[in-house]
Amino acid sequence: MKGPLRRCLATREVLPKEAMIRFVVGPENQVVPDLTGRLPGRGMWLKADARALETALKKGGFSRAAKGGVKVPDNLAEVLRYLLSERLADLLGMARRAGAAVAGFQKVQEWLQAKRVGVLVEATDGSEAERARLVGRAELPVVVALPRERMGQAFGREAAVHVAIAPGKLADAIRQEASRLSGLSPAD
Repeated sequence: MKGPLRRCLATREVLPKEAMIRFVVGPENQVVPDLTGRLPGRGMWLKADARALETALKKGGFSRAAKGGVKVPDNLAEVLRYLLSERLADLLGMARRAGAAVAGFQKVQEWLQAKRVGVLVEATDGSEAERARLVGRAELPVVVALPRERMGQAFGREAAVHVAIAPGKLADAIRQEASRLSGLSPAD
C-alpha cells in the first residue's frame, strides 16, 4: 500500500486514502461528507463500500469515531452517490476544457489507435457490445460510472457514450472517483 493510510470506522481496515471517503462533523453536529479532504476538523474515514456504509449506520460508527453523538442524514448513501457522480462529471468537464478528453465513437477510436488514452469512460446505459468493439484487445482502464445524458452535459451535447481521457492527473482522478462511486453503488 502506498501513500497515506487511514482506518475505516466501520470495517477497521487500514486502506489508502484514495479508497476511502472522509467525513467531518459540521457546526450543527451533523456528519458532512468531505470528498476533497479539505474541510476543517478531525476526519472520520469510511471505506467507499455500500456494506461498510450500512455497517457504520447500523452500529453507530460515526458517533463512535466522533467520540460523541452526531446527526447522520437518513439519505447519506444517496447523498454520497449524488456528490460523487457530480464530482466525476465535473472532472470530465475539466478534462474536456483542458483538451485532455474527447467524446464519440470515432474520436475515441482515433485516440485509442494513437495510444493517447489514459482511461476510457463509458456510459452506464451504453451498449456492452459497442464497448467491446471499441476497446478490442487494448489493455487500458475502463470506467463505467455515469449515464449517457450526464456525460453528454460535460461535453455540451445531448449524450456521450464513449469518452477518452488522456493520461495524467485528471485521468487518475477520474479513475479514483469512479472507483469510489462504484463501491457505493447498490449491488444489482
